[in-house]
Amino acid sequence: MITELSPNPTENDALPLQFKMVTGTSGSGKTQALKCLEDLGFFCVDNLPPALFQKFTELCTQPGKDVKKVALGIDIRERAFFDDLLSNLEALQTNGCQVELLFLEAQDDILVRRFSESRRPHPLLPQRPVIEGIQLERERLQGLRNRAHQVLDTSEFSVHDLKSWMIQHYQERDATQALKISLLSFGYKFGVPVDVDLVFDVRFLRNPHFVPDLQPLTGEHVEIQQFVLDNQEGKDFLGHLRELFAFLLPLFKREQRSYLTIAFGCTGGRHRSVSMAIHMKDVLKTLGYEVTLRHREIQQEKNDSA
Repeated sequence: MITELSPNPTENDALPLQFKMVTGTSGSGKTQALKCLEDLGFFCVDNLPPALFQKFTELCTQPGKDVKKVALGIDIRERAFFDDLLSNLEALQTNGCQVELLFLEAQDDILVRRFSESRRPHPLLPQRPVIEGIQLERERLQGLRNRAHQVLDTSEFSVHDLKSWMIQHYQERDATQALKISLLSFGYKFGVPVDVDLVFDVRFLRNPHFVPDLQPLTGEHVEIQQFVLDNQEGKDFLGHLRELFAFLLPLFKREQRSYLTIAFGCTGGRHRSVSMAIHMKDVLKTLGYEVTLRHREIQQEKNDSA
């Protein structure tokens, strides 16, 4: 889940130096996120003391230096360090730097599992149960989380998912680059996806689950697509969606969005949502957009049976 918080107070869009601050709970993917930013051309430094931010900025902006994008990994566990960070971030913004704070987190059970898999203790309370360290760290980081520009929940993210998210959000693109659309089908009974921009509930469409001959099939089969969409309600909905996207997507592109994730959900994520996502892929291609498609529940079934 992504939470948009306070906007960057800097108004100048052509700033000489951009700062991306990566922080969050231990085990949430901060190190991997920083590596991704390095791959995207950011000059990355991990755990630079806040007191050195200003001096570091002066070095980066010296004549002849080609440093325009900086990513800093921030690992904060002590209150004094936290206070020092906030004052130095404000100083950077006052001096004209563009600063964005990305806060990564994950659910407690996910963090416990990740620590268990790595066989490492929690760095804040290495002699205590991991869950105690997680809870204490959340308390100490709450103020920083409240100041973040983006809060990203990585609970359902693999390493590849996080890398894809970082590329979508931080890779530079020119003005002529097409808006990339990611379509996703899912089942509500397995939870709503955490990283989507638009969600459409299609549980009102005809459900082939209750037709014995159709139940074993998925929305990837033509028979299912015809059953779900080849009726007046389905046709009307498709028509309205096409008009909506024809109006909406150019507005997203105007705002310099490089990506957009659109999800369709039904009960189990195998029939109606899949049919809709497949059809909308064709529709969006006719509108001139680059489209990728993923069926979450079907893919999970394939992985489980592999």
